[in-house]
Amino acid sequence: MPWFPDFVGAVELVRRRTRVAGQADPVGPYLAALNRGDSHPLEDVWPGEVVVYDPRAGEVRGHKQLRQFVRRNESWLAGLHARTGIVASTCADGRAVVELLAYLDHDGRELAWPVAVVAESPNDRSVVFRTYCSQWPVDGRRHVRPPILEPGVAQPGDVVGRYQAAVAAGDAEAAVSTFAADGYLREPIGAHHTHRGAAELRAYFRECFRAGGIDVELCTVTDDGVRCALEYNCVRWGGHDLPPQAGIAVFERGADGLLAAARVYDDVEAPVERPGPRT
Repeated sequence: MPWFPDFVGAVELVRRRTRVAGQADPVGPYLAALNRGDSHPLEDVWPGEVVVYDPRAGEVRGHKQLRQFVRRNESWLAGLHARTGIVASTCADGRAVVELLAYLDHDGRELAWPVAVVAESPNDRSVVFRTYCSQWPVDGRRHVRPPILEPGVAQPGDVVGRYQAAVAAGDAEAAVSTFAADGYLREPIGAHHTHRGAAELRAYFRECFRAGGIDVELCTVTDDGVRCALEYNCVRWGGHDLPPQAGIAVFERGADGLLAAARVYDDVEAPVERPGPRT
């Protein structure tokens, strides 16, 4: 038996522990890589295939493309003096959904930009990251986001299902009734477009439904009992067919079983003119 320490075994043990920790919190290493411009810790956690679906960069596949994407993204974020804070995390059914606010220096003022990241691992070596957000806060434009996922069979129940039915029907009163007294809906463009309480929600939904109800194809449901995250493709708004567009909405239930919050992340544009931008 050799007398010298087993450095190779020790390094492998550390690598395994790092992978276990990273797999327990898959979005953490991803965000760290984006903030630091270094993808190597992420590659250590996921030595197999890494796929990223990003609103700006499109599909990023494999470690070589990942390194290029991470370096470019870090440089872009640095130019905006970006910093991030986690709003909420939802984990269920092999997926993790992390909601963030990215604070940006926008024309000399700080802007809170809502972003959601979904991590899904098909095996213990590979991972897929799907990022959802509106790009309006960054460049003042709507960008059609092609579908990422195929429609699924899972359907939400309870208050989330009732909310979805109300939105599909274009029924403002039914949509408002799914919210708690102090419940709110936040649009993708940030906290300055948050609608709280029955009066604000009613005005918001009436304006939204001027063109009719909004139809979406549900793709995944990630529900931990408190929060329910729905990945979807928006396909129709009232009498207007839309190019199918990917998005996610996260619904947070209150103690009374009604919605305490609904936070939307997409770049879908209304088919009729509204006073301001929305989903």
